[in-house]
Amino acid sequence: MPFVDIRLAGAVTRAQKAALVADITQSLVERLGKPAAAVQINITELSLENYAAGGLLLADRAPAPSDREDAIAADTPR
Repeated sequence: MPFVDIRLAGAVTRAQKAALVADITQSLVERLGKPAAAVQINITELSLENYAAGGLLLADRAPAPSDREDAIAADTPR
């Protein structure tokens, strides 16, 4: 029986979590031949004020650029 623990920092919608769980379950079914009913997934959501990386709370970091800003930057010549 596969057990998967996921820790996520920041806000994640119920729909995003449902899609993530479905994707991970399907991957374990395909790759390990396990029945979907045997896959156990636990999601722990971490507050940005309770998680740090590089000596800074994530809540104190500058906001990450949106996907749209990343796409625009990738298309911009340097």
